[in-house]
Amino acid sequence: MSSVMESRAKGLEITADIHPEFEAILTPAALELVAKLHRAFEPRRQELLQKRLELAKRLDAGQKLDFLPETQAIRDGAWKIAPVPKALERRRVEITGPVDAKMVVNAFNSGADSYMADFEDSNSPYWNNLIQGQLNLKNAIRRELKLDLFGKHYEIQDRPDIAVLQVRPRGWHLDEKHVLVDGQRVSGGIFDFALFLFHNAKELLARGYGPYFYLPKIESHLEARLWNDVFVMAQNELGLPQGTIKATVLVETINAAFEMEEILYELREHSAGLNAGRWDYIFSAIKKFKLDKDFCLAERVKVTMTSPFMRAYALFLLKTCHKRGAPAIGGMSAFIPIKNDPEKNALAMSAISTDKRREATDGYDGSWVAHPGLIEVCMNEFKAVLGDKPNQFERQRDDVNVTAADLVNFTPETPITETGLRYNINVGIHYMGVWLIGNGCVPIHNLMEDAATAEISRSQVWQWIRSPKGILDDGRKITIELVRSMIAEELEKIKATGVAGKFDRAADIFEKMVVDNQFVEFLTLPLYEESLF
Repeated sequence: MSSVMESRAKGLEITADIHPEFEAILTPAALELVAKLHRAFEPRRQELLQKRLELAKRLDAGQKLDFLPETQAIRDGAWKIAPVPKALERRRVEITGPVDAKMVVNAFNSGADSYMADFEDSNSPYWNNLIQGQLNLKNAIRRELKLDLFGKHYEIQDRPDIAVLQVRPRGWHLDEKHVLVDGQRVSGGIFDFALFLFHNAKELLARGYGPYFYLPKIESHLEARLWNDVFVMAQNELGLPQGTIKATVLVETINAAFEMEEILYELREHSAGLNAGRWDYIFSAIKKFKLDKDFCLAERVKVTMTSPFMRAYALFLLKTCHKRGAPAIGGMSAFIPIKNDPEKNALAMSAISTDKRREATDGYDGSWVAHPGLIEVCMNEFKAVLGDKPNQFERQRDDVNVTAADLVNFTPETPITETGLRYNINVGIHYMGVWLIGNGCVPIHNLMEDAATAEISRSQVWQWIRSPKGILDDGRKITIELVRSMIAEELEKIKATGVAGKFDRAADIFEKMVVDNQFVEFLTLPLYEESLF
């Protein structure tokens, strides 16, 4: 294998091992596209990341979120996005998950309308995970991905309902530390996007699809504009017609909710709609209002899609999309099938049915699931409402009138129980410990946890320690000392399960994150620097 500091394009260096099979992905021409996009857009990425920090400081100082007066003309205009391609008209059920070979095969064969292949929150971005994931997708598109695992054979079936592929690159905040251009780390998102596009765009078009993406963690229409400009340049570089790329934006930051129309407008030639990324959205609310003495969300299980601020967000996203001719895709319930407990499984399935029924009857065009066993449940709810229609674009929801105040209506605030506090600590340590050995999507306590749900857990603990409202229902104030004692106790419980993970180290990192007054923007940032791979 090739190793440290190998140059494959002018000014580009790779500081990780390159296994022989990775040669098919890390070609000089593909990396040249990475280098060109980096040089063209890295200064703007850094400027926009700085704007995030500046907004955070203003919110910490008490500024309120509101709609932008300078973009009123966009919100008042009569424009629509470009028509979505036929392959993206029907998205009743989208299955999401990482890019390991077994997941890729199962997702393509699952019967879902679409598969969102994830290089972000459900993927621990270790070098081998990333490049092997690119290779898996390249082979899957060409129906060449096959594997044998524990005596079972996996390959993509020849069937008419193969899931339409969409790919989620990493967000703007994440670097790819193993790839340097002119001595500077490249954007993880540009790296993921460029490699996938270079190797697969023309093959997908030849098969009647196209290069379709999901864009995570966007915080403003200016960040959407940056992605749009990346698309335009990449299409020019590869000789693709403008508008070939289509992208769905995850509205998973609370400030982006105030700019949804502007985000669609910036991407209007490349847009495939918006998705209600509920878990990161809750995390974003905690992060943005962490120092507001009047803000304190109830424990995680009590913050649902029927909470006032979440209900306002979901309906506003739906109305915005259909007003602009765009798909509106619902979020993911964290429940998963529970194999050995029929009673608990029935409750989980009922909760998922209720969640998907609400989205379908509200007017959403589809929704997410994280497990193949949930596809039928979700599909049935959407078929019951849509029948044979591919979507509900005609549902304009003129009855919905969401104000800025509605989007930040965080009641109810209680309760916070010892069980809820311990749950957050347990999930945070458990998830981080497994992430550190390369797994970014973990079933914990019968729920599917990824970086977004783990973020809620650790950010709530940080905020409860510092909020005057961070009081347990038995009257105890949540303090650093109380949390430290629970960290030790929950760590022992996790280790007693026998699950593999670097849990001692994870507990140290978790404790540092919740004890330090400086709030860490994303837990994946220190974890990524911690990793050696």
